[in-house]
Amino acid sequence: MNNKDYTHRVSAAGRVNLIGEHVDYCGGKVMPCALSLKNTVWVRPNGEGVIRLKWTDLPDEVTLDLSDLERYRNLKHAKYHAGCAALWQKAGHRVVGCDMLLDCTVPFGSGLSSSAAIEVSTIAALATAAGEKFDPVEVALVAQKAEHEYAGVHCGIMDQFVSANGKAGHALLLDCATLEREYIPVDLGGCALVIADCKKPHNLVESKYNERREEVEEALRLLKKRIKADSLSRIEPYLLEEYKTLLPERIYRRAKHVVEECDRVNRAARFLREKNISGFGELLNASHASLSELYEVTGRELDSLAHAAQDHPACLGSRMTGAGFGGCTVSVVLKEGLASFKEYVAERYERETGYRAVFYDAEIADGIVVEEL
Repeated sequence: MNNKDYTHRVSAAGRVNLIGEHVDYCGGKVMPCALSLKNTVWVRPNGEGVIRLKWTDLPDEVTLDLSDLERYRNLKHAKYHAGCAALWQKAGHRVVGCDMLLDCTVPFGSGLSSSAAIEVSTIAALATAAGEKFDPVEVALVAQKAEHEYAGVHCGIMDQFVSANGKAGHALLLDCATLEREYIPVDLGGCALVIADCKKPHNLVESKYNERREEVEEALRLLKKRIKADSLSRIEPYLLEEYKTLLPERIYRRAKHVVEECDRVNRAARFLREKNISGFGELLNASHASLSELYEVTGRELDSLAHAAQDHPACLGSRMTGAGFGGCTVSVVLKEGLASFKEYVAERYERETGYRAVFYDAEIADGIVVEEL
């Protein structure tokens, strides 16, 4: 069976978050972009009560019974797809038997949200196979639920939302509490975004991601004894300082990152609107320092990669992006110095860590794309 045997090609994007890290599950604003790195699903209805899955780069073939989608939670490669189908069905949508061929160009373990791209494209493909129009916002919400229930990662809404709703050439300024959003043109003038992968394997379920969620939830619980706030993102920096004695030191540092990062997102949006790329770059540096020193989600490799980037004269700013504990940095770099930047960062990073960084060439792209074949 080749690609021509399918009726539709459905894709959803990976993402890079420009700024606003570890604040989405605190109800804060984030500023991600959808990438041209994506998960693609070729799909066709098969008239049977099963979903058949094949991959372009794996020998596996998996068949999911539509009458018992809950029993596939422990599958190695197909649990995301089964979870998406089960939850889309539970949400009241028609799920029909279909054949899917899957291809992912979002590097796994990179922190660029391959899981969100897989989830969102799978749901969009299921709707397409059933002849249903879909709301990208609902697709994102169901995909997030699949991440919670089938992957065990209690992520915020950012990854799935931008994977479904991204717009080419724009960052998505998203309020994760209300889902209000604004598309902000990313016009970097003589600069380019550079994504570098530290190539240290990471696993969010086994990492301290869920622990960080618990810590900021504890911070909010303690602060609410004196402050009226439904989320950390709504607390002004001066109020946190006024009531910091309510918090144990470690919990205070976590809260301080969230509160100050939310403020940085608002300033970053203003700088992009004003095309103040130098100011925007400085905020990237400040964000990384906070994620390293206050939130402690970087580690030796991401710190080495970001600091090497920051020390190059063509770099206006660099920070880790994603959940951390491995993954990528995003940097704003003068185009005239790109080659020198990559050479310098790669050499210094390998010397300091023993890992070889990989640079990804990606454009800011649309989220879900459905094409009839």
